[in-house]
Amino acid sequence: MLINDKYHLSYSTNIHPGEGWKGTFKNLAEYIPSIKSSISEDKPFGIGLSLTNLASQELNKNYNLIFFKEWLESNNLYVHTINGYLYGGEAYSAIKDAVHLPDWTTKERFKYTKRLIAQLALLLPENMNGSITTSPLSYKHWHTSEALLENSYKSSAKNLAKTILELYKVELKTGKYIHLDLEPEPDTLIENSNEVINFFRGYLAPIAVNYLVKKLKTSEEIAEYMVYRYINICYDVCHFSLVYEEPELTFKRFKQTGIKVGKVQLSSALKVVFEEHRNDLIIQNLFALKNSDFLHQVREKIGDQVVKYHDFHMILNKKQLINEIRAQFHVPVFIDKFGALNSTQDQLIKVIKCLKEQSITDHIEVETYTWEILPEDLRKDLKGSIVRELCWVKEQLKS
Repeated sequence: MLINDKYHLSYSTNIHPGEGWKGTFKNLAEYIPSIKSSISEDKPFGIGLSLTNLASQELNKNYNLIFFKEWLESNNLYVHTINGYLYGGEAYSAIKDAVHLPDWTTKERFKYTKRLIAQLALLLPENMNGSITTSPLSYKHWHTSEALLENSYKSSAKNLAKTILELYKVELKTGKYIHLDLEPEPDTLIENSNEVINFFRGYLAPIAVNYLVKKLKTSEEIAEYMVYRYINICYDVCHFSLVYEEPELTFKRFKQTGIKVGKVQLSSALKVVFEEHRNDLIIQNLFALKNSDFLHQVREKIGDQVVKYHDFHMILNKKQLINEIRAQFHVPVFIDKFGALNSTQDQLIKVIKCLKEQSITDHIEVETYTWEILPEDLRKDLKGSIVRELCWVKEQLKS
């Protein structure tokens, strides 16, 4: 929905599980109209559409895509952003690091993204930019040597260069501007602003410029403009909270280096402040949240250093040595504490302040996807919880 005639506010439908298109559309039809009627009344409501590779493939079959577009129009809905991060497949029976498969070193990731671009180009309303969120290149711990890391950066840049050409062709043909937004995340090849900038400057720009100059017979200046126009960043607040980066500084770094933020995902990380008299209760609350399917990257800041732990099990036995930790666990945005635990809602408020004071992006998406493993009192009535999140953000944007 449009807020203040400036922001397209939506929520990511990856909260509704569905591998194929039939299951995906069933969930959309069940949840979206009801949520829209509660929060958007008679105004158009934007969907943050999440599509796995299988769902995207099946969307192209028969008349599914045309039917879906007609369904959107008849319900006063529109799609302006697609979550193309989660590829899906049999590997997801145990999610963990498989969430990054296939990565940007592969043809499969490029083909999947190319299909999403074509689908969004058809669904995207006129005079509106579109965004596709994607994987942050690859999972860092798969690359155990400098040579493997170097190859991954280069291979990813080459596939992204081909994607830039596809995005350019789509805009040339349809007049619709779509950008691909890399989503930095802990334990991936780009998990903080320094790694993002290094990748753009050291790999993406030089490799893509060379590729585009040859393919389009254009100048290096125009090719470089295309790189920064079509490849943006999806700023996930939870992820940047884990690397202890202040939003204002991150946005300033990106602006200074010409890197655009195409979409902001509003999400809160889990924050745990240990206190000796409450440690047993805190640990009890943490174990209640623990779930084997998701990576819960945990971060502790000691002085100026951010100490990394891959998951909860690496830190729970160290409780006596810790003051504060933050974990990759998307807590509902409308709460700042629950039980003996806290959230990084303060970071959300800082990001929203930056959004209102600067021209960062008009795509804002709420992404809380772990409702089913939250305590019972926080996951009752999924529709009501989503509406509550959107209303909280709406008020924050207006205040």
